Amino acid sequence: MTVTRRHPEWLKVKMPGGPTFLELRSLLRESGLHTVCEEAHCPNIGECWERRSATFMILGDLCSWRCHYCAVKTGKPNGMVDLEEPERLARTVERLNLRYCVITSVTREDLPDGGAHLFAACIRKVHELVPTCQVEVLIPDLHANPQSLTTVLEAGPAVLNHNIETVERVFKRVRPRGDYRRSLEVLRISAEMFPNIPTKSGIMVGLGEETAEIVQTMRDLRSVGCKLLTIGQYLRPSEVHIPMARYYTPDEFAALREEGMKLGFKHVAAGPLVRSSYHADEQAASAGVVTPQA
Repeated sequence: MTVTRRHPEWLKVKMPGGPTFLELRSLLRESGLHTVCEEAHCPNIGECWERRSATFMILGDLCSWRCHYCAVKTGKPNGMVDLEEPERLARTVERLNLRYCVITSVTREDLPDGGAHLFAACIRKVHELVPTCQVEVLIPDLHANPQSLTTVLEAGPAVLNHNIETVERVFKRVRPRGDYRRSLEVLRISAEMFPNIPTKSGIMVGLGEETAEIVQTMRDLRSVGCKLLTIGQYLRPSEVHIPMARYYTPDEFAALREEGMKLGFKHVAAGPLVRSSYHADEQAASAGVVTPQA
């Protein structure tokens, strides 16, 4: 059951359904691809799809983790991998004439490398078919395994993103299968092994954290070389998900952004509707870590 509540004015969005939205939805169905936009009930889906921006979700739509904030379906995957998915994804990128795309996945603990090989295959296939397209990956923690991370990074993504999601005190309540320090290790190992590939992370607010804890999380991210940061409002997908503690105001997000820039991030996107891949191309370009889109 979806939670219904009166959101503040700054959280109001238009219902999706424009012509480009419908075209993209049809193409994704035809290609047999999933997007985190749909699976995670993202509030920006209408806006993003109208500007031909979608975050592809590989490795199926069934996650082996059950995070208490996330609307993606959970269960026990069957150990199978769709080896034709990279080709279909790259062909879709080609048909959409994308210059920047984001690829994420469910968590697949049933796979020895967590699915790192399929991330790499998708990156390489996109580069092969659309050489002008830059690829950002939003990866699960892959148990901070250096070999799995190397597999992904050697394929040459423009940006490697792994979301910390919340502050350390709240982390286990929100993400019981994850580990705050392990997530930091993912970013540290990636930044040290491939310093030319910028790392990125994201924080949700409204889960009971204190402002000082958010700032400490930003410091922790900077300490492992993280260059890009997103901060957005947690919105409870349904009554079975963790309750939201409070709304942050636009002024509070502006203050968090300012604090993040003082700490040395190349770019901080902070706002009520900001999500980790929201306008990801513009975030990366404004930070100077990728080539701006023509």
